[in-house]
Amino acid sequence: MDIKRIESLLEKYLNAETNLQEETILNNYFTNNNVESHLKVYQPLFSYFNKTKKETYTKTIKLESKRKVNKKWLSVAASIMLMVSVYSEYYIYQKNQAKETYRQTQQAFELLSTTLNKGSNAVGQLKTLENTKNKIFKQ
Repeated sequence: MDIKRIESLLEKYLNAETNLQEETILNNYFTNNNVESHLKVYQPLFSYFNKTKKETYTKTIKLESKRKVNKKWLSVAASIMLMVSVYSEYYIYQKNQAKETYRQTQQAFELLSTTLNKGSNAVGQLKTLENTKNKIFKQ
């Protein structure tokens, strides 16, 4: 193999400018025993890469969730939501109860007003009768 070409490919490799075909050429050259003496320093690098390509990781990886739910805070939040909902329902009930009481009071006042109007009309009739009686008996 041409040593000039290997040196230029090695220079490109060290600058991360090679493609897969060029890296294969370099790998074949450095795994071969016919390496030039000034390039022997790179031979362990390529033999290491060949060795690590064959390695596999057999242990299982346990991934933990990044988000853990704290059950204490969850129960506090649920309690707060329960209290808010009970209070809001109680408030709505009280408001409706007040409206109902107001409506019943209005009906009672209307009934009282009607009764008083009847009494006023009766008193008015009595006054008219009294005036008429006074006119008749005074004269």
